[in-house]
Amino acid sequence: METKALFAERIKSARLMNGFSLQDLADAMDNKLSRQALHRYEKGEVIPDAEKIHWLSKALNVSSDYFFRSTKIELTDVEYRKLNKMPKKEAAIINEKTKEYLSRYLELEEIIGVQNKFENPFENSDTIVDYKQVNDAADMLRDKWSLGRGPLFNIVELLEDKNIKVVKLDVDEDFDGLQTFVNDTIPVVAFNIRKANKPDRIRFTLLHELAHLLLKFGNITEREKETLCHQFAGSMLLPEETIKAELGEHRNKLSTLELGNIKKQYGISMQAIVMRAKVCGIINEHYTKQFFFFMRQMNWRIDEPVEYKGVEESNRFEQLLFRALIEDQISMSKAASLSNKPLAEFKKEHRTMI
Repeated sequence: METKALFAERIKSARLMNGFSLQDLADAMDNKLSRQALHRYEKGEVIPDAEKIHWLSKALNVSSDYFFRSTKIELTDVEYRKLNKMPKKEAAIINEKTKEYLSRYLELEEIIGVQNKFENPFENSDTIVDYKQVNDAADMLRDKWSLGRGPLFNIVELLEDKNIKVVKLDVDEDFDGLQTFVNDTIPVVAFNIRKANKPDRIRFTLLHELAHLLLKFGNITEREKETLCHQFAGSMLLPEETIKAELGEHRNKLSTLELGNIKKQYGISMQAIVMRAKVCGIINEHYTKQFFFFMRQMNWRIDEPVEYKGVEESNRFEQLLFRALIEDQISMSKAASLSNKPLAEFKKEHRTMI
């Protein structure tokens, strides 16, 4: 791509990523650059000098070489949780932040020569239209990925190990997650780090998005599809044979103490456990309604009385970065740029360990 066109694309992407209009960006720089000048940059008519690029990078919170990073990032149709609540401006912020992170990640993999070939275990599977099929799919995935039927620790790391890129986004509270493909071949799921104090919610979101990524659904409504993706996430976290081993085949009522213990072990919310118990036939519809009424009465719908203490994190990007740095495949300044940090900050954090 021509340098002017590349710069134009990158500056617009950075502006949208920050939720700025052209005038907002001018104001963020105390109008050192006018709205008209910024418009010319985005039209690809001119490239600013080094001093102006420095102003832009500070205002947009990106490194200076961000504007010239040429790694191709194209997202297929992005599917969000709670799509009907997503304002256009916020959707643009999420899209551009996702693309910015992936451009650094894929550039780093390209430098090192990492080959990531994703294989969908359900590529040749039938379409899914009901709970039994989605439950069987979760069991099949556990088998194909050799996960057994016990607790899953660190879903983020699991997905990264399977060549699915996981993106952490610091965005509006209404956003839970999304899934898409980069350049038609690389699967991506994203979650909101503002939910980090509820790792059980992050785990459920990631597996819900995984269902959208992997499974082919039949002729069903969007609402039915969302329900099946919820059920897939629940099945992955707590397989039917496992929940029946924990709770028994049939129950008249459940204790918050036993639900809390299962939550701490399996990383699934108490409310999701109860929904899981209902679809597995352990409890009936009437008791399920009673339980959720009780949760509302206790103000436990958002903050449950028991917390899951697990950590949802992957260090793969950092591991690749340090590998490239130690093997002299990239410079310290390039490592800082790929981390989207000022060089001085990156050196302060890591120099004593390198």
